[in-house]
Amino acid sequence: MDDHGHEEKLKKISISLEDEQIDKLKGLAEEYKGKLGQRWTLSAMVRVAVGDFLTKMGKMS
Repeated sequence: MDDHGHEEKLKKISISLEDEQIDKLKGLAEEYKGKLGQRWTLSAMVRVAVGDFLTKMGKMS
């Protein structure tokens, strides 16, 4: 669910990442799991990263 109380539809795509990027995202997912007490997937971490990038570029609020 998003901030407005509804679930966002997800679309499955394929992306290519460097091994180091995958390792770092998996590490962050484990950190989030520890801090927030819920499971975080690699997909969720990529969505967080993309959302942050789009926000910084002024394309999302």
